[in-house]
Amino acid sequence: MLNLYVFMQTLLARRVMTWFDRDERGQATAEYALVLLGAAGVALLVMAWANDSDRVTRLLNKVFDHLLGRVQ
Repeated sequence: MLNLYVFMQTLLARRVMTWFDRDERGQATAEYALVLLGAAGVALLVMAWANDSDRVTRLLNKVFDHLLGRVQ
Protein backbone atom coordinates (compact mmCIF):
# COMPACT_ATOMS: atom_id res chain seq x y z
CA MET A 1 0.00 0.00 0.00
CA LEU A 2 2.85 2.36 0.83
CA ASN A 3 4.44 1.62 -2.55
CA LEU A 4 1.24 2.63 -4.33
CA TYR A 5 1.06 5.87 -2.32
CA VAL A 6 4.68 6.78 -3.15
CA PHE A 7 4.13 5.90 -6.80
CA MET A 8 1.02 8.09 -7.00
CA GLN A 9 2.75 11.01 -5.26
CA THR A 10 5.72 10.75 -7.65
CA LEU A 11 3.43 10.56 -10.66
CA LEU A 12 1.40 13.54 -9.47
CA ALA A 13 4.54 15.57 -8.77
CA ARG A 14 5.87 14.84 -12.26
CA ARG A 15 2.58 15.85 -13.86
CA VAL A 16 2.44 19.09 -11.92
CA MET A 17 6.06 19.98 -12.74
CA THR A 18 5.52 19.15 -16.41
CA TRP A 19 2.44 21.36 -16.44
CA PHE A 20 4.36 24.30 -14.96
CA ASP A 21 7.31 23.76 -17.30
CA ARG A 22 5.04 23.88 -20.31
CA ASP A 23 3.63 27.25 -19.30
CA GLU A 24 7.09 28.85 -19.04
CA ARG A 25 8.70 27.17 -22.02
CA GLY A 26 8.26 30.11 -24.41
CA GLN A 27 9.06 32.81 -21.87
CA ALA A 28 12.80 32.87 -22.58
CA THR A 29 12.13 33.02 -26.30
CA ALA A 30 9.73 35.94 -25.87
CA GLU A 31 12.21 37.79 -23.65
CA TYR A 32 14.98 37.21 -26.20
CA ALA A 33 12.76 38.54 -28.98
CA LEU A 34 11.96 41.68 -26.95
CA VAL A 35 15.65 42.31 -26.30
CA LEU A 36 16.39 41.95 -30.01
CA LEU A 37 13.60 44.37 -30.89
CA GLY A 38 14.93 46.88 -28.37
CA ALA A 39 18.47 46.57 -29.72
CA ALA A 40 17.21 47.00 -33.28
CA GLY A 41 15.29 50.13 -32.24
CA VAL A 42 18.37 51.65 -30.61
CA ALA A 43 20.44 50.78 -33.69
CA LEU A 44 17.89 52.49 -35.94
CA LEU A 45 17.99 55.63 -33.79
CA VAL A 46 21.80 55.71 -33.88
CA MET A 47 21.82 55.20 -37.64
CA ALA A 48 19.26 57.96 -38.15
CA TRP A 49 21.36 60.29 -35.99
CA ALA A 50 24.55 59.30 -37.84
CA ASN A 51 22.97 59.99 -41.23
CA ASP A 52 21.80 63.45 -40.15
CA SER A 53 25.11 64.56 -38.67
CA ASP A 54 28.67 64.71 -39.92
CA ARG A 55 30.11 63.70 -36.54
CA VAL A 56 30.55 60.01 -37.28
CA THR A 57 32.35 60.72 -40.55
CA ARG A 58 34.68 63.19 -38.87
CA LEU A 59 35.37 60.76 -36.02
CA LEU A 60 36.20 57.91 -38.39
CA ASN A 61 38.40 60.19 -40.51
CA LYS A 62 40.34 61.24 -37.40
CA VAL A 63 40.77 57.62 -36.28
CA PHE A 64 42.00 56.47 -39.69
CA ASP A 65 44.28 59.50 -40.08
CA HIS A 66 45.79 58.77 -36.68
CA LEU A 67 46.28 55.07 -37.51
CA LEU A 68 47.78 55.82 -40.90
CA GLY A 69 50.10 58.41 -39.33
CA ARG A 70 51.41 55.80 -36.90
CA VAL A 71 51.98 53.25 -39.70
CA GLN A 72 53.98 55.59 -41.93
